[in-house]
Amino acid sequence: MAGLIMREAHFPGRAPVDAYGDGGFRFADMSHRGSILCLPSGIYGWEPADPLALKPADFAKVISEAGKVEILLVGTGKDLRPLPAELRTALKDVRISADPMSTGAAVRTYNVLLAEDRAVAAAFIAVD
Repeated sequence: MAGLIMREAHFPGRAPVDAYGDGGFRFADMSHRGSILCLPSGIYGWEPADPLALKPADFAKVISEAGKVEILLVGTGKDLRPLPAELRTALKDVRISADPMSTGAAVRTYNVLLAEDRAVAAAFIAVD
């Protein structure tokens, strides 16, 4: 019998975020501890190297799906933090408009845009 196998956290679909806080998120009758990326291909567990200093490498999955994303909401935690210039440029180069806001505001906006069937993606940093 094999030992415990760890797999990348992934929900293969689009779903609104039902709740956030306590270090995680609830969506599609599931919960996830930690940060998440919500992309056209699904919802993924996400661990930026430094949530206070986001880099283009943290958004590789987003950039790989750029053709299906017009708007990227970035939930930067409890407080709004501007995106670093290097990240803004990398996203602009693939024609993604990025809007940073607190995670709570980003979750609410994501749910509205998702309900409107917009080409939206989101990167949510978990909050306590």
